[in-house]
Amino acid sequence: MDTSAATTMIKMLETVPEQLQETVVEHMRDYIEDIRDEAKWKNSFSRTQDKLIGAARQVRQEIVGGKSSPLDVEKL
Repeated sequence: MDTSAATTMIKMLETVPEQLQETVVEHMRDYIEDIRDEAKWKNSFSRTQDKLIGAARQVRQEIVGGKSSPLDVEKL
């Protein structure tokens, strides 16, 4: 990690009243965990995107060929 970024965050945290610092740190933990989770999802989708595109193309071909029909969500 770029130590200047960490240093900046620490300096910013030091400007917050001491009784609020733990709250700020907890918000930062949550935010970082959200970023990590988002990165996992992006990675997961990027690995399966070609398969999803292939499946969608196959379904379109089946619909055009009369082997399948579009899903009517109104009938569900």
